[in-house]
Amino acid sequence: MDTRVELGEFLASRRARITPAQVGLPVYDAAKRRVPGLRRQEVATLAGLSVDYYTQLERGKAAGVSESVLDAVARALQLDDAERAHLADLHRTVTTSPQRARPRRAGAVGPLVQRLREAK
Repeated sequence: MDTRVELGEFLASRRARITPAQVGLPVYDAAKRRVPGLRRQEVATLAGLSVDYYTQLERGKAAGVSESVLDAVARALQLDDAERAHLADLHRTVTTSPQRARPRRAGAVGPLVQRLREAK
């Protein structure tokens, strides 16, 4: 399984097991809630993040996410020590997975370098 997908599924599953009442949030019209547990917006608010930022994290886009952000998300989702370690491992795996390098032709230079060469 792709680790980005695994990261997103892990966060979504932890979000689904916590109700707004458990974290002291008011519930307005509970019958209209489409998702079990917390909404992304509620997790983002509890963690002190923007909804867009948390949504990107839940979609597996974890590049540039700091340890303090992971800690805030872990607190918001009430993760235990094992779950925190798993979240850190998933984050590390997502951010350190090998990137596909663009093949570079031998001797090829960019247009700016070429112009600098010709200017001499």
